[in-house]
Amino acid sequence: MQMIALGGAIGVGLFMGSASTIKWTGPSVLLDYALAGLILYIVMRALGEMLYLDPATGSFAKFASEYIGPLAGYLTAWSNIFEYIVVGTSEVIAVGQYLNYWWPNLPGWVSGVVIVITLCIANLVSVKAYGELEFWFALFKVLTIIFMLILGALIILFGFGNHGQPIGFSNLWSHGGFFTGGIKGFGFALSIVIGAYQGIEVLGITVGEAENPRPKIIKSFKSIVSRILLFYIGSIFVIVTIYPWDKLDQVGSPFVETFARVGITTAASIINFVLVTAAMSGCNSGIFSSSRMLYTLGLKHEVSHKYTLLSKRGVPVLSVLTISVGILLGSMLNVILPLFVKDSSNIFVIVFSSSVLPGMIPWFVILISHLKFRKIKQGQLTNHPFKLSLSPWSNYFALIGLVTTIIFMLINSETRISVIVGFIFLAIMTGIFYATRPDKKSI
Repeated sequence: MQMIALGGAIGVGLFMGSASTIKWTGPSVLLDYALAGLILYIVMRALGEMLYLDPATGSFAKFASEYIGPLAGYLTAWSNIFEYIVVGTSEVIAVGQYLNYWWPNLPGWVSGVVIVITLCIANLVSVKAYGELEFWFALFKVLTIIFMLILGALIILFGFGNHGQPIGFSNLWSHGGFFTGGIKGFGFALSIVIGAYQGIEVLGITVGEAENPRPKIIKSFKSIVSRILLFYIGSIFVIVTIYPWDKLDQVGSPFVETFARVGITTAASIINFVLVTAAMSGCNSGIFSSSRMLYTLGLKHEVSHKYTLLSKRGVPVLSVLTISVGILLGSMLNVILPLFVKDSSNIFVIVFSSSVLPGMIPWFVILISHLKFRKIKQGQLTNHPFKLSLSPWSNYFALIGLVTTIIFMLINSETRISVIVGFIFLAIMTGIFYATRPDKKSI
């Protein structure tokens, strides 16, 4: 469960998105990751508290329907599907850019088609095949980040790869200061950082399928959040400390460039390879998670019953194929967007940030559901071992943080269109809900 959650959370939002976040706010991006990490902690503790009493598969979508209303559950499920199609698309775009490190003339659509077909086949074979593939993908990512943290410490403190001259910590403040982008830049970066953390809630889906889930909920939720925060904040700290933030190019990943710039080209090549597998991992996790959500919608008769049909190995074939085709079509943006957008990092931001608002919907419903959960289940919480501290004030803090992030996305010209796309999607799905279920109460 922990590896699947790590696979879903550690992806291009960190490896590729860090280029834009560092550009907008400089070294203070570390505070963005800390603030977003606090919001993540609150969301996951709220989810864990509810799951402990009701470890049901589907988790946040089920809680949305039960504690808020059918419309909330409907939008949560579809937002999860939309989010992972868009994130899968951004992962495929990222792979194309990573491969350009070795083959500058390789068309992005070629790598996209190969990757999507490969992952689709892996998901169609069996759940076990998906799990094993995702385990190794996630393991590569975790080991790479650990390697980067150790190597980064050697470079910063002992000058490894820098002719024995320790780099020290001066890059954190000597290039325009620590808080270079001001409040506006800090807010702009927060949207990509929030998006980078999204996906960890997939742990709620997997936990319902585990044997004896309650002790695993406590152990998994505690360890996964601490590891995510360590990996994210630690790796970004290494990047902005090793190399001047204002001299990092905006093409490719700062993870690769950081080591290449200090002369450790072998390490850079190894990391670039792992970034390819990391992006494939995120896409793989997205196909699995969203196909199961589509399967759940089929069980609820929200979509065709054909989406509930399983293969002999228990795989919802049509659901997997539909999500894979959606990602494949989305990956064609690799061909279309360069006609209008020249900067490849901007292409990634446009696509990836389109998933942020739909990706926030599960977080919103978890926080709101938890408030109502507390009132309804008050009598069962006396000896609860995994309660969210300072609730309801912690819930309100996280909700305000998410709303503030959306406001900054509307202000930022690079993410404005993307967040509007998210609003349009939610409006369309709300219209479909009322058009197809006019006799049912939604709130």
